[in-house]
Amino acid sequence: MSIPPDATAPDWQVSQWFNTPIALDLAALRGKVVVVHAFQMLCPGCVSHGIPQAERIHRIFSNEGVAVIGLHTVFEHHAAMQPVSLQAFLHEYRITHPVGVDLPVPGQPIPATMQRYRMQGTPTLILIDRAGRLRLQHFGRLDDLVAGAEIMRLAAEAPGS
Repeated sequence: MSIPPDATAPDWQVSQWFNTPIALDLAALRGKVVVVHAFQMLCPGCVSHGIPQAERIHRIFSNEGVAVIGLHTVFEHHAAMQPVSLQAFLHEYRITHPVGVDLPVPGQPIPATMQRYRMQGTPTLILIDRAGRLRLQHFGRLDDLVAGAEIMRLAAEAPGS
């Protein structure tokens, strides 16, 4: 079951941030199109497609009012995917956009934000419009042209529409 389209995007719950000097939240990003890519560093589809796509979106659209946020959503191999490993991973893969660590929930394998968004796995691409509404949530590989067209459609919308 997924979140209905055009619902207000749930806030993130993040335990630690990388590539940003401050903690980020949706309220602070209101007025921008927000692209969230949920990933795990040991997810083959994330490493081969999702993470490189997110970095390309960041480089191409950052001057167009688009914020790209990575969300490390660990739901398996917990011991191997600690923040210190993620920090080295981000450095080695030259990831420059902000990345948050989805808050672990004690006693549960699925972290907090992944639960709130009812994600099915990784990679997941989420688009949030300038008003903070969830406009797209896609599990798996999304073609670059489709992602770019959706982002431009949201960027072209007037604020508050």
